[in-house]
Amino acid sequence: MAENITILLAEDEAALGQIIKESLETRDFNVILCEDGVQAMEKYQSESPDVLVLDVMMPKKDGFTLAKEIRAIDDTVPIIFLTAKSQTADVVEGFSIGGNDYLKKPFSMEELIVRIHNLLNRAKLQKQTEIIELGDFSFDFPRQLLKYKDNDDIQLTHREAHLLYHLIKNKNQVLDRSLILNKLWGNDDFFAARSMDVFISKLRKKLKADERIQIINVRGYGYKLTM
Repeated sequence: MAENITILLAEDEAALGQIIKESLETRDFNVILCEDGVQAMEKYQSESPDVLVLDVMMPKKDGFTLAKEIRAIDDTVPIIFLTAKSQTADVVEGFSIGGNDYLKKPFSMEELIVRIHNLLNRAKLQKQTEIIELGDFSFDFPRQLLKYKDNDDIQLTHREAHLLYHLIKNKNQVLDRSLILNKLWGNDDFFAARSMDVFISKLRKKLKADERIQIINVRGYGYKLTM
């Protein structure tokens, strides 16, 4: 099931890193284990992994800094953060700089594997989807780009693109908040919900050039894109 999928795992706790590596390898993943952010960047550049699993707190270069550097050159590779932190600001920062998911330590291997497969399935879907017309915008989902008429392209993050895709596919219908949180964030807890609100606000700003397009908050249920 995981044949030929290569995971770059950056974890500075040697014992934990080895446990995760061995557990993933028993599921047929190929795993590259790094103990700091500098080594992880070198391996990312030389090995081109399919998924990155990054501990937030690492020596030499932390996970957030590493993710920022990678996102500057690659906006598609899925990134999962491993963190002992649970503050809303930390979680939101992780998503804002291009992270696709996060797991709070301690976590189960089964949960990590499910999240890895979910991210890979999303990436596969993104590659198969063509350009979508939305009012005066064109939405290039595979490239995560919005274009308004003849203006310059607007670059979306991985999560913004997937959230907009699901809003468009459910246009004029309420997109269930809990369902989309579980699908895109992996859970519907307080931190994920706050993060989703931030991404909705960002999408509204990027779509404001066409006043017909509205993302409405349906209190207690979710969001609805109308035009």
